[in-house]
Amino acid sequence: MAFCARLWRFPPAGRGTAPGLRLPTGAAGSRRTCRPWRLGGSEVTRRPRSCCRLRESGELRKELGPVVPGGSRDRQVMGNSEAFRSSLLFSALSYLGFETYQVISRAAVVHATAKVSGVEEVLAQADYLYESGETEKLYQLLTRYKESEDAELLWRLARASRDIAQLSGTSEEEKKLLVYEALAYAKRALEKNDSSFAAHKWYAICISDVGDYEGIKAKIANAYVIKEHFEKAIELNPKDATSIHLMGIWCYTFAEMPWYQRRIAKVLFATPPSSTYEEALSYFQRAEQVDPNFYSKNLLLLGKTYLKLHNKKLAAFWLVKARDYTAHTEEDRQIQTEAAQLLTGFSDKN
Repeated sequence: MAFCARLWRFPPAGRGTAPGLRLPTGAAGSRRTCRPWRLGGSEVTRRPRSCCRLRESGELRKELGPVVPGGSRDRQVMGNSEAFRSSLLFSALSYLGFETYQVISRAAVVHATAKVSGVEEVLAQADYLYESGETEKLYQLLTRYKESEDAELLWRLARASRDIAQLSGTSEEEKKLLVYEALAYAKRALEKNDSSFAAHKWYAICISDVGDYEGIKAKIANAYVIKEHFEKAIELNPKDATSIHLMGIWCYTFAEMPWYQRRIAKVLFATPPSSTYEEALSYFQRAEQVDPNFYSKNLLLLGKTYLKLHNKKLAAFWLVKARDYTAHTEEDRQIQTEAAQLLTGFSDKN
């Protein structure tokens, strides 16, 4: 079964830029005034230096009474002085701890902001390289972040791994490794964010690719999972033409399933997956309505589906569009060739 043998380039899912976090600014206050400084709902009073000065010795003597060397009052003064010095030391240490807390808090905010900005910057670079067709550079960039916990990075890495696997210069052994690697990244992306339509889409694509190495039984069993995730992707983002296109491919694949595979499917499953060319056509048309001329393969499959339905006029219309599509990738050029060959077959028969 030739499901998803080669798929598409699609416009990257949008990701809003996270607003920058503003660093908290400390309360400004004159050192000559006793102004409260709020911290998490409490107030820390910053006292002027004059408040912390010892009073003149005369006032202190008047309050404490005459000091007799070695007497109880002397010991009281010394005790009070020691307590006062201890209090000052404790206050200084408390203030030092508070200032350290402030520094650490600010550093944590800066680090978090830098981390968010860093991810956004990598995503922007990745999307630029993808749109530029720089497959190898994109893969090299994203593999540096393969331990990331960010779903947006992970599904892009799954896509990049698959794109490398699809290159004509990739050996069969390398291709198999990359296909399974892509599935692992897509699965992690889905685990990190089940609400990401792109994660659902790429998980389904990667499962389909893995089926080429796991036999017909696994491939048919996986078909149910693939359909489920494509439908979820469409539900989460009805304006994503490629998810709709992929559901069309799913329907087209089972509509043209060879008779011997249908027989195997009926033996293995009570209700094997099935579809029709009409259902496939509805998805291809819907994808084109959402985003006209977005993908050369959608044009090609519209033409091929009309051929299956024996509508040669409309088949020729879409095949011409596929043949004349401006090629950006190796896949686009392959589709141009196939469309031209099908059109040549029209001419020969006519």
